[in-house]
Amino acid sequence: MIPTANISTFEPFPCTACGKCCRQVHKSDQTAFLDRGDGICRHFDAATNLCRIYDNRPLVCRVEDYYKTYLSSEYTWEEFIRLNLEWCEKL
Repeated sequence: MIPTANISTFEPFPCTACGKCCRQVHKSDQTAFLDRGDGICRHFDAATNLCRIYDNRPLVCRVEDYYKTYLSSEYTWEEFIRLNLEWCEKL
């Protein structure tokens, strides 16, 4: 088991708000419930590439909180960022 750490001391998650993950919510069991029927998140604003409910978005969309809740005992923050960036490139 990898010890958990305080992610507030780490670099912030490097999201560029490209919208790739929000346009493909149907590809993950964790985000499929957000699909508006065409694979795109029902809260995604295509005009701005931003979330219309950002302040109230689900846990799965709050990267740091999701990491702390489910993955901090399995990956370091740096590993988690690396894995997410790899998936982002695949999208």
